[in-house]
Order: sequence, then C-alpha cells, then structure tokens
Amino acid sequence: MRGHSYAARRHRPAVRFAALAVAGLVAAVPARAQVSALSEIATYSGTDRAQRLIAGARREGTLTLYSSARADDLAALAAPFEEKYGVKVRVWRGGSEAIRSRVVTESRGGRFDVDVVETAGPDMTALTRETLLQPVVSPVLADLDKAALVPNHAWTTLRFSVLVAAYNTRLVAAADVPKRYEDLLDAKWRGRLGIEADDPHWFASVVGALGEPAGLDLFRNIVAKNGISIRKGHSLLANLVVSGEVPLALTVYGYHADQLKRAGAPIDKIYLPPTIVMPTGIGVARKAPHPFAAVLFMDYALSDGQAVLAARDHVVTNRKFGGLTPDLHATFVDLPKFLDEREKWTRLFKEVFVNQAH
Repeated sequence: MRGHSYAARRHRPAVRFAALAVAGLVAAVPARAQVSALSEIATYSGTDRAQRLIAGARREGTLTLYSSARADDLAALAAPFEEKYGVKVRVWRGGSEAIRSRVVTESRGGRFDVDVVETAGPDMTALTRETLLQPVVSPVLADLDKAALVPNHAWTTLRFSVLVAAYNTRLVAAADVPKRYEDLLDAKWRGRLGIEADDPHWFASVVGALGEPAGLDLFRNIVAKNGISIRKGHSLLANLVVSGEVPLALTVYGYHADQLKRAGAPIDKIYLPPTIVMPTGIGVARKAPHPFAAVLFMDYALSDGQAVLAARDHVVTNRKFGGLTPDLHATFVDLPKFLDEREKWTRLFKEVFVNQAH
C-alpha cells in the first residue's frame, strides 16, 4: 500500500497538468485558482512538457503580447510561431514605461488581457515587485547566458540591448571618430551631437562607471561647450544619423545601427567605454488568460525565436545562437539599483541634457 501511495504522489503533478490541458479553461476559474493553475503550467518539467503546452495553446488559439520591440522585429518573431503552432499572436506595442503602466493599471482595475510582456529590464523588474509576473522554469534556461537569468525566474532576458554611439560615415571622418567620451569636448563636435530623450538608465550606468562627480562634470561640460540635440525615440535617432541631421548620436541600439548599415545606410557604431548593456526581458503575466500559449511562446522566444532575432542583428541570450562577445567589456545596468534611484537619475538626465539643450 505504501508503494502504491508513493507512486500516486509521484505522478500527481503530471495528472494535474493533464487535467488542466484537457479542460483548457483556466481563464474561467476564480483568480486564485487561475494563478495556481498557471504556476503548475509554468513550472511543469515532465518530458512531455512541449506536447502538453502545444495541445493547450492550440485549444486557446491566441495570446496577447505587450512589447516595446520594433514592429518589424515583432512581426518576424511572431510569424514562425503562428505558422508552427497555429496560435495567433495579438500585439500591443508601446514604450517600456507605457507597458509597465498599462499592466499595472489593468491589474488594479481587475482586467487581465495580457499574456506575455516583453520590454526593458527596469520595467520588468518593476512588474516583478508588483508581483504581476509568473515565474517560468523552462528546460531552455540551461542554454542561456547566465547573465540572462534573474532571481526566482520571475522573467528572463530575451536579448541584450547594447547602447552604442553611432555616426554618419559620410560626415564623420575615420580619424575623427571618438574613442572615449572625453573626446566629445573637442570644438569640432559643436552642433553635431544627439541623444535620445529618455535614457536615464544609460546615464546612471555611464556616470556610475566613470565616478559620479567626474562623470556629471564631464557631460555638463560637453553639453555646455558643444550642445546636444534631444530626440524622442531610438529608431528616430538612428534614422537622423543616417540622414545626417545628427552626425553623432550617443545612445543608439547597436542592433539597429547594424541593420541600417547592412541595408547600405551610411552609419556605423562605436563602443565608447563603458559600453552599457540593458537586459530586455520576457515574462508571463501572473493572470494570463491564455496560460498554455503564454508559456509556449516564452519557450519559443528563448529557443527557436533566438535564431530569428540573431538574424536581425540582435544580441541574443541563447548561447546556441550568439551572445555578447568577450571583447565588449559590457557594463550591465544594475536594474534594482536604478529602479530605486530612478527619480534621481531621471532628474539629473533632464538637468544635464534636456534643460541645457534649450
């Protein structure tokens, strides 16, 4: 009898998971039960994990993704998933802060539309503190760079967003390309510099690496001597480098500069030390209405989806498809520290760049 009882206990998680897959109605159960059911789905580790996720996702038929990625990258990522699994990916796209605000507001209002969130690390961290993300333990995590993992698996880094300086190769001679931020004090950069309007995480990380008093003085002097153009949106800033309106931009995403260069645009990137890397994460909403599809999409994005992103010049986290090069000497944004000091660095960023630019 004892042996029979042990066997029953041993197989109980698989039985419960199978029952959930058959029902396929997790969204219809009360909130607490829904969270418990999603937890079992997200942490199930049986050898039939993939088959069960696929079966449940096909019954659900759809999922909703909130993402701050570029629209063309999202389309490229979603298309193979939809074709392979027959599950439609509905996308709401916005800035990282807009996504965080939307998820928090909807949750407080008792509305649960989102299944998967994909956005910048600070906002993923903020959602974790609000307990709005469901930890997912997947076999694919073993293939990822250790830097991609966060405590308790509340979310996982999908890609490393490397912030680079980018310049127009027709307007900036090779001999003039700066090698460090101090080079931007030279008068030849007067009226030729640009920066994205909302990059306090980059600023906090660079100044922290340079030493706060010296770093703040350096950037104040650069802006005072040579001015700086403030532009809203990293994609816009990169395109203005290509057009020549901003010959040198301080905060462009490296993958976008690479995409434009590969397409024949007159743009190239440089790594001014310290090179700042922002983890961009993916996670499952704690009360996802389509739990099987949500977990399946996250598994896909961290495995086959990494090949899609790597082909589009993203620095992915799955070691099978690429990753950060050792010579980059990357400085990662300290997400908890920045989140705690966000108000301070947002204020300093505006004081140093935005206010002095006018």
